[in-house]
Order: sequence, then structure tokens, then C-alpha cells
Amino acid sequence: MNRLQQRLGGLAPTRLQGIRRGIEKESLRAQPDGKLALTPHPAALGSALTHPHITTDFSESQLELITGVHADVDACLAELTEVHQFTYRVLREACGEEMMWVSSMPCGLPSDETIPLGRYGTSNVGRAKSVYRMGLGHRYGRRMQTISGIHYNWSMPEVSSEDYFALIRNFRRQAFLLLVLFGASPAVCASFVEGRPHALAPIGQYTMHKPHATSLRMGRLGYQSEAQASLFVSYNGLDGYGASLADALTRPYAPYEAIGVRNLGGEYNQLATTLLQIENEFYGTIRPKRVIFPGERPLHALRERGVEYVEVRLMDLDPFEPVGISAQTMRFLDVFLLQCLLRESPPDSREEIVEMKHNQHLVAESGRQPGLTLRRGGQEVLLADWGREILAECRPIAEAMDAALGGGEAHARAVEAAVQSLAQPDTLPSARVLQAMAASHADSFTGFVIERSRQSQLALLDMPWTPEQQARYEAMSADSVQAQRQIEAADTMPFEEYRQQYTSPGRLGLRPVKGDVLLAI
Repeated sequence: MNRLQQRLGGLAPTRLQGIRRGIEKESLRAQPDGKLALTPHPAALGSALTHPHITTDFSESQLELITGVHADVDACLAELTEVHQFTYRVLREACGEEMMWVSSMPCGLPSDETIPLGRYGTSNVGRAKSVYRMGLGHRYGRRMQTISGIHYNWSMPEVSSEDYFALIRNFRRQAFLLLVLFGASPAVCASFVEGRPHALAPIGQYTMHKPHATSLRMGRLGYQSEAQASLFVSYNGLDGYGASLADALTRPYAPYEAIGVRNLGGEYNQLATTLLQIENEFYGTIRPKRVIFPGERPLHALRERGVEYVEVRLMDLDPFEPVGISAQTMRFLDVFLLQCLLRESPPDSREEIVEMKHNQHLVAESGRQPGLTLRRGGQEVLLADWGREILAECRPIAEAMDAALGGGEAHARAVEAAVQSLAQPDTLPSARVLQAMAASHADSFTGFVIERSRQSQLALLDMPWTPEQQARYEAMSADSVQAQRQIEAADTMPFEEYRQQYTSPGRLGLRPVKGDVLLAI
């Protein structure tokens, strides 16, 4: 019996029942013609700084909808749907025909400098959030930051930091399978690559693509950085990971020093001139996470109290689902993450990190190519063969989850659906996107996404909605506005002092200090 089977057999049903998950889902606001909406974040949605469920990501035009933590997949999806329903009602009243763009790759974008940054009020933490986004724009360009996705937060009881890092190592090795199964961004609007070098081919009006791509979002056009390419962050344990991240947060980087913290007019360009401004700037397919205290840096929280959950960051929005993800996909993710946790997880190495990056880029851009091979331990292996091996290990895990949770075979069906999809690449979401573009939209990416966005909007607006739900969300919006005012009224520290204190190396290792509210940036 191998290690995975032994560990699975030793799992008490209560631990499987104790799995928790939550979702953060980003979507651009788009105009009816498929161009980026440049209107402010609607006031009726509350404060983007303090609302528990509705905020913005990089841009003022980029909604981020957040669920709480849930013990049940269906309950998590129901809350995500409810947040969408309220948001769409507000958009209809406040913004007319605006809709949420249902693709991870952005809608028609204006010139880079006119993409609006998120705004969070006059408090120090609100200003810091905007300055951080200004820095991202200077460092990587604003267009790259308009890419949207779904983050899946996941935890299980009685999992140590060491075990979470073992999960992360296996996830990174096997992440190619999720890109194949759920990647849904094989094409982009031509405005996204205008003036940039790329290897995409034109296909329809204002559309670029790769014929076998799965997730261009996770390829070389997506969240990539020459600066961060120099980082070889090990996931062999909390100490090594923390040291790598601390180095990137404190190491001066000449091109960013040339940008400067402030321009000649005194306006802020970025929070710091180090390789990373803050922890969230470190791109990755998965992150170790911990809920932080007010005033605490995320890295400090991890070092002090260990890993509490993982954040999966490579999932594309599914344009065929009204809220971007299905219950079946969520159940597969639960099984996949358990497989990553339970199977043998040897230490990673510099050579393997290079292999994983090669595999990620190759699958993102050519994952449906027949006969595609990936690198594993210095050898070439067929993607299809490796994928089947992973799914074979997922089957008994799915059965164990169904047995522990009761109520049928939902997890087993999710795994079998993945087996079928891997065997029939034409049924994968990325293939279906290209098929739909060709069938009804003259190969136009924008035309396809406009139609899917409008259909999702109508489906969500047609769902039942009670006065009690409306009142509850209106109250949350009002409460968030009041919370922002209280933070602004409580500020006493000059912003420059606040910035220096928050970005100081000492804050990566010191306990929270009293003073101004220092929320997560």
C-alpha cells in the first residue's frame, strides 16, 4: 500500500467533513460594446475598503466578490451567487447597461494610463492601497493587472505548516492538469497585446489566439514579471519560504529605484523600491496564507502562527457559468487538493522549479496539442499519461469524501467528468470557447464574451430575490461606508510616516504596534 492510500485510510471522516473553502472572484465592469467601463465603483455597493463581500481589485473598474468560509460547496456557491445578484441590481440602477465581463482576459482596454486605479478613500490604509496599485502599474503595466480570475481558499483540520507546504509542492508539480481541465482563456482582445511582443495569431476581428491554448492568463502574457523571474522561492518549509519572501521585500531593485517612491511633483509612484512592494505582489499559482491581525504583515503572521489555509490562484473564470465556477469544479478542486496533501511530496529543487515554470507556460499556450509532452524529473512524459495518473489517485479520495459527507456521489462524478474531459480535448472549456467564437461570432473574442456576459447577467437578475435579501445587503453597504469613515477619522499619522512604518523590514518580524489602523493592503 502506498503512502497516499495509507494516509487516506487513516483520515477520520470528521477531518473530511471539516474541510473549508471560500472564493474570491474578480470581474471587470464592461460597457455594452465590450469596452472597459470607466465609471467609479458604484456608491450603493458600499466601501471598497471595508465591505466584507464586495470590493475592487487592481482597478476601480474591477469588481472583486468574496464569500465567507463554508463547510459546504453548495452553500459557498449560493453565497457567491447572492453577492452577484445584489451587485447586478446595483449596476442596473447605478450604471445602466454595464455588465460583469465573464472572461479572465480583459475586455476592450483604453490606453494604459487611462485604466483607473482602485480608490479607497482618504485614510492612510486607503491611500496605501491606491499607491500600491500605482506601483503595480509602473512595474508591470496596467493592462496586465486587468486580468481576472477566481481564487479558491481551502483548509482542512489538523494540517501542519509542514503538511501544507507538502501540498503546495505537489500542487505546483501538478498544476498543469487544472490549466488543461479548467483553462478558459485561449483568445484575447487585440487591445490587450497592442504594442507588446507576442506569439499569438489573429483569428477574427480584433482577436488574437493560440489554437491549442488553455489559459493565456497563466502563460507569458499573464501575470509575469522579469524581476520576479529571478526569484527561486522554495516551498520546502516555512523557514525557507519566509526567508525568500523577506529577501524580496527588503532587497533594493535598481529599475524600481529609478522609478522612485515619489515623482518630482511629490506624488507617490509606489510604496517601496524593493523587488516586491508587499507580499501580495509575489505571483504564484498557490500561496500559503494566514488570517492577519490589524497592523500585521502577512509574512509575520505566517512566521508567528503558521499556515492556516492555501489560496489557489490559477483558476480562470468559466464563461459558461453565471458566477464563473460550478459546484462540480469546486468539488474537483477539493479532491485534487487532498490528493496533493496525501501523496508523497519530495523537496523541490532549483532544477524542478525551472521545469514547473516550463510546464506551466507550455500548457497555458499549447495544452490541448495532441501528443504534448512535459518535463518531469529531467524526463519527457506525455501530458495525457501524467494527467491520467493523477486522476487515478483522485478516484479513491473522491469516494472517501462522498462516504464522509453523504448525499450521493458528487465528488466521484466530478473526477469522472475530469477523466472524460481529458480524454476528449474538444470538450474542454478552452476548446468550447473557440468553438462558440467560430460558430456564432465570426471568431470574435469580444462578441462571444459580450453574449456570455449578457446571458449571465440576465440569468442572475431572473433568479428569486427577496426584500429581506435586499435589505441585508443594503445594510452591509451602509455599515461599510460608516466603517471607512471611522478609519479615516481615527488617522493621526502622516501618510509618509505610515508608509515607512508599514514597509519597514522590522514589521516583517515584529508584533503589531498600536496606532493608526493598518489594514491589509
